[in-house]
Amino acid sequence: MTYCVGLLLDQGLVMLADTRTNGGIDNICCFAKLHVFNTPGERQIAVMTAGNLAVSQAVINLIREGMPDPDSGELRTIHSVSGMFEAASLVGEAVRWVFEKHGKVMRQQKVPFDVSVLIGGQIAGAPQRLFEVYSAGNFIEATRDTPFLQVGEHKYGKPILDRSINSDTSLADGVKLALISMDSTLRSNLSVGMPLDLLVYTRDRIDGGMQRRVSEEDVYFRQLRDAWSRALHDAQRAIPAPDWGQARG
Repeated sequence: MTYCVGLLLDQGLVMLADTRTNGGIDNICCFAKLHVFNTPGERQIAVMTAGNLAVSQAVINLIREGMPDPDSGELRTIHSVSGMFEAASLVGEAVRWVFEKHGKVMRQQKVPFDVSVLIGGQIAGAPQRLFEVYSAGNFIEATRDTPFLQVGEHKYGKPILDRSINSDTSLADGVKLALISMDSTLRSNLSVGMPLDLLVYTRDRIDGGMQRRVSEEDVYFRQLRDAWSRALHDAQRAIPAPDWGQARG
């Protein structure tokens, strides 16, 4: 399991993923789940994956190396698609191809076909967009009403985002909230783990964005974790106790 979160903000995109892959309690590995495809000035696309590692890696390789166009037969890659909707469609086609190729054998081996993908970015001349692709290859798009999407072990980090994220949230605050959401998940689920991969992309720049690997020793992340814990402690102590007799003791 893993946790990935993408924020679609007026100022740009924030995308954050952990790197833990859990094949059992004695088989914990570190694999990057965030993949960035950038042609400066022409396209900026980031893909994050959750679920079965073999399926996820196959999907990434297919969109990188190419899928044949059903009409022309020409290879389409993440570097050749003409828009973000087509990019999401390409990811969906790759997911379905892997299922058709390996799904039957996986079922025979009692291995679930489990994959979900976040794909976000911008192609020059078009708006930035963010999609979530499901294991059936279909997908949804983030909107101003719901400006974030999550895949993987998302339930612990979602309440933070539900209460705090709006389209007009600044990139700086988006980074803070994504990291707080991740910290809440790290504290509650051992299948999500450090280090973290972060991409911060400013709308219309198409320049690769700011990428950072956040380790356990990262000074800012440690400060954020401590400050959030103190803030929660102080907030609950500041709330009046219920006027329910024994409950006030």
